[in-house]
Amino acid sequence: MSGTYQEKRKQFYSQLDSFWADLYNEEYALYDTAIIKKQELEQLHLASNRIGSIFFKIGKLLRQVPDQTLMEMGFPKETLAFLRVKTLSAESLISRLDLIPSGNGYKCIEINSDTPTFIKELFYVNGLVCKEFSVKNPNEHSDLFLSGQIRKAINELCDKQANQDPYIVFTAHEDNIEDRETVLYLQKITGLPSKFIPLHKVQIEKGVGLFDDEGNRIHLLYRQTFPIENLISDEDGKGNNIGLWLLELVEKGKLDIINPPSAFLLQNKAVQAVIWGLHMENHAFFTKEEHDWIEAYFLPTFLEPAYFLELGIPFVKKPAFGREGDTVEIYNTEGKLVHADSEKSYTDYLPVYQQYIEHPKATFSSEKGKQEGKLLIGSFLVNGKASAVGYRIGGTITNNLSYYLPMGLEE
Repeated sequence: MSGTYQEKRKQFYSQLDSFWADLYNEEYALYDTAIIKKQELEQLHLASNRIGSIFFKIGKLLRQVPDQTLMEMGFPKETLAFLRVKTLSAESLISRLDLIPSGNGYKCIEINSDTPTFIKELFYVNGLVCKEFSVKNPNEHSDLFLSGQIRKAINELCDKQANQDPYIVFTAHEDNIEDRETVLYLQKITGLPSKFIPLHKVQIEKGVGLFDDEGNRIHLLYRQTFPIENLISDEDGKGNNIGLWLLELVEKGKLDIINPPSAFLLQNKAVQAVIWGLHMENHAFFTKEEHDWIEAYFLPTFLEPAYFLELGIPFVKKPAFGREGDTVEIYNTEGKLVHADSEKSYTDYLPVYQQYIEHPKATFSSEKGKQEGKLLIGSFLVNGKASAVGYRIGGTITNNLSYYLPMGLEE
C-alpha cells in the first residue's frame, strides 16, 4: 500500500471498530511491528508462568497474616475483610505483568492483577496488525483461551451461588473509550447472556444487593477497569459510602465480582517487598527452585530506601497503588532525584522502593517520524497461565502517553 506513514496508519486504524488508535489527541497505536523470535517468546511465556506462580502463592499467605501487617503494607483499613474473601480458584482471572528485558531474561517491575488494561490491543488488534504487515501473530488463539477462561470463571462463581440463571452485568465508565470498549470486547468474546450497564447507572441498596437501572438484582459484576482503591472512596450524591457498601455485599456473598477480591490483594506493590524479604531470609515458604526464580525475575524491593542508599544502587520510588507511571520517581546512585512523572495523583499511598534497571531502547516509526524509545513488555496471565504479550514504548517512565507497538513473530 503506497502513501505516507500517516495516510497508511489512518486508513488501517479507521477500519477498526471501537478502538482508540489515538488517546488524549495523540498517536497511541503505532502503524509498525517489532519482531520477536520464537525462542524469545517461549522464554517470555516461561518467565511469566514462573513469576505468576510466585505472586499467586504469596496471596495464600497474605490472607492469613494479621490485620496490622496488611495495614503496614498500605492496605486501607476498610478493605481488610474484603481482602480475605476467596471466591475463585485462581487469584486473578486476568492480570498483566510488566516486564523489562534484562540480560538473557526478564525482570518483573509489577503485576497489574486487579484492573489491567492493554487487553483489546494484544488479544484482538495485534492479530489484525500482523495480518496487515504479513507477519505471524505471537498471540494467535489467545482470544479463544481468554473467552474460555472467562466463561469457566463465571460458571465457577455461579455454581458456588447455586444460581441457575444469574444476571451478569459488565460495567465501566461510559465516557472513557478505553475502559468502555475494553469491557464491551470482553463481554462480546465471553458470549454468555449478559448486559452492559454504565457504572453511573448501577444502583446499590446497603446490605441488600446491587441492581440495574430497572431494579433487577445483579448477581455477578464484571468491572475490568474500576480499581478497588478508587471504589472505596466512592460516594453518591447524598454522601453515602456506596463503594464500601459494594465491598460489604461481596464479603457477605450477596454479589460476586471479577476480577475477584484476591486480585486486589496482589495489586499492592508492597507485595513485592514481602516476596523479596522472604527471599533474602531464604525462607522455607518458597522452595529452592522458587528462590531461584525470585532471584532471576524479581527486583530488590523494600518499604524503605536504606538498602539502595547504603550500596549506592539507583532506585525507583512508586506508590503501593498507582497506575500509568503516575507519581513514580527515579533516584540515582547518590540518592538524588533524577526523573519524576509530572502526574502526582497517588502521593497519599505508602511508597515502595525498587531497584532501577534500564529499559532496552528501540527505534520505531510514528507520525512524528523515526523515534527512539524505551521498551516495556506487557505479559498477560489468564487464570494464572501465560497468554498474550506486547510492547509499550515511550519515555523513561512508561505512562499513559507511551505508545502501543504491535508485536510480530519471526517465521
